[in-house]
Amino acid sequence: MKKRRNYSADFKARVALEALSGAFTMAELASKHNLHPNMISQWKRKAQEGLPDVFAKKNERQKGTQDAEVKELHAKIGQLTIENDFLSKAFGR
Repeated sequence: MKKRRNYSADFKARVALEALSGAFTMAELASKHNLHPNMISQWKRKAQEGLPDVFAKKNERQKGTQDAEVKELHAKIGQLTIENDFLSKAFGR
């Protein structure tokens, strides 16, 4: 039984960049790095899909994180408002 090989992100990026450059064919790259051409094609496709994110503005990348944080804070405010109303009614204020 063969053991699966794990490749570092750095190695995958280097191979994908070589594939994107077009200096070598898939077969040549596969032979050079002892990989299957389909694996190189997958890495190349992932690199192409991820490139727009590299050039996205920092604000755009952080917007998704901020949206989740705002939702969480709104939920907390709602919870505290309900608790405050309950306690004010309980103590007759």
